[in-house]
Amino acid sequence: MVDRSDQKIHAIRHSLAHIMASAIQKLWPEAKFGVGPVIDNGFYYDVQLDQSITPEHLKKIEREMDKIIKQDLPFEQSELSIAEATSMFKKSRQPFKVSLLEDLAKHGTTSAKDIDREQLGVKKGDAKVTTVSLYKHGDFQDLCRGPHVASTGKIGPFKLTKIAGAYWRGDEKNPQLQRIYGVAFETQQELDDYFKMIEEAERRDHRKLGKELDLFVFSDLVGAGLPMFTPRGTSVRNSLDSFVQELRGKYSFEPVSIPHITRKELYETSGHWNKFKDELFKIKSREGHEFALKPMNCPHHIQIFASKPRSYRELPIRYRETTMVYRDEQSGELSGLSRVRSITQDDAHIFCRSSQVKEEIVKAWDVVASFYKAFGIDLKVRLSTHDPANMGAFVGTTQQWDSAVTQLREVIEEKGVKDWIDGTGEAAFYAPKIDFMGKDALGREFQASTIQLDFVQPKNFGLTCTNEKGEEEDLLILHCAVSGSLERMMVLLTEHYAGAFPVWLAPEQIRIMSLNDSSEILDYAGLLAVNMREAGLRVETDFTNESVGKKIRNAELYKVPYSIVVGPEEVKSNRLKPRARKDLHDLDGSALEPGDFIATVRHEIENRV
Repeated sequence: MVDRSDQKIHAIRHSLAHIMASAIQKLWPEAKFGVGPVIDNGFYYDVQLDQSITPEHLKKIEREMDKIIKQDLPFEQSELSIAEATSMFKKSRQPFKVSLLEDLAKHGTTSAKDIDREQLGVKKGDAKVTTVSLYKHGDFQDLCRGPHVASTGKIGPFKLTKIAGAYWRGDEKNPQLQRIYGVAFETQQELDDYFKMIEEAERRDHRKLGKELDLFVFSDLVGAGLPMFTPRGTSVRNSLDSFVQELRGKYSFEPVSIPHITRKELYETSGHWNKFKDELFKIKSREGHEFALKPMNCPHHIQIFASKPRSYRELPIRYRETTMVYRDEQSGELSGLSRVRSITQDDAHIFCRSSQVKEEIVKAWDVVASFYKAFGIDLKVRLSTHDPANMGAFVGTTQQWDSAVTQLREVIEEKGVKDWIDGTGEAAFYAPKIDFMGKDALGREFQASTIQLDFVQPKNFGLTCTNEKGEEEDLLILHCAVSGSLERMMVLLTEHYAGAFPVWLAPEQIRIMSLNDSSEILDYAGLLAVNMREAGLRVETDFTNESVGKKIRNAELYKVPYSIVVGPEEVKSNRLKPRARKDLHDLDGSALEPGDFIATVRHEIENRV
């Protein structure tokens, strides 16, 4: 097992959030501060000001931060009672800090989010608190549980990067604050490398490439967060889904199909209604019945399983379905295909006995590993579990969770994985899970797939089988979506390959271009395209009056793997000289018979080279 956090850089970034806040306070004494946590690669702070912060202001804040860093002021910790801290922040006119403290005093627990706990100076595991921690450097004092560096002079290189809007505590009914972001590293080289990666990431941005490669579109008339996929984009989606189902076919997953809406009562029984009621798209029938667009598929699949009595002899039963689910995401959180309101899941659910859990996890694991191996992506394993000190966030008893977690941990150990990541508190509210974490071509970490072991929903719906003794035996469910969602997978792979998809995945595998518009050349090129399509290849033709150079350039812009120019020589010899995309193997300008070329491309597709 490995520790998820790097304490040194975490302390540096945490300290910089405080230094930035103190610099802002020096420049704008009337500033009101929200929260300022550490995030991936950096930090941010939410601030309320009478004026809008601009990029020019960021430089001004940086200069003030540099002055504070040069003073090498010590970070000093102290503790106050909740009442004393509340009084202090009221006097300094910091209403958002007061709000956090009043919430803590009212509830007497740390049921707030991790960011709120951090800002309150409360340890994650504390169940009942009466005091809070503060850190001070110079004249600036803030609620915080730490850690920090010893003094402001112990800070590495940093850069303030952007400004965004953020509602206080994520609620659009609350005031909107200005969120100021920064990045920080231990060395200048790391900071320089980060900005090079950002530059490359912008070049690979799926929103930019999606438009250039004609993969998907959005329409204001349809609505934000509701992508529509062109024929080219649909080809990529279908290829990904076919691959997933091919891998699942090895383990006899059965396809099922469900509606996109359901009565409210289904999600009340499953427990999803209370947990996600604010994220549901709700519908009222003309008879007054309340429905919802499905945000997940498992309760529907459970109804198929529960439609008749089950014997132990039938188990395990494995369902699969690729279908859309819907989440009412806030407009400000939507971003390309990364955050959408319609999500296509390659979903699967395995209904099994406790004695079958390990074997079924191993099978689901094999599907996940085989899928990502095809893209050259290595996976790390995270065991995401409940937080024993915060069981209010999870459904079920500690004993049930401990038992389920033990089963998952044993599978990980039996698979020989030693450097797995501890994900305490990262479980779904109803199930612990094995998360598979990967890195893309830019080294950015992402969550690839999950396998969840669910003991809550089977209980909610009374799922049982008749066992060997003729008794009713409680069952378990394994949830596993291999790609997570096809939208997210398209984001990942578009940026991973910079739009240059491998041949098997490319929406257009071959482009045939005419040297001129002679009937002989057009007839031959047209017949060539027909033969290739009949062989299962995705082929487009360019018989326009443009120059050959322009046609070749257009094919390159679409990142087509193979291009073929057909002229009198190709017609006469019945041989082709395909141009391979730069990242593919070099065909050495060899003249190939059409059948040999088709066989070569078919081999690459079938073996997912």
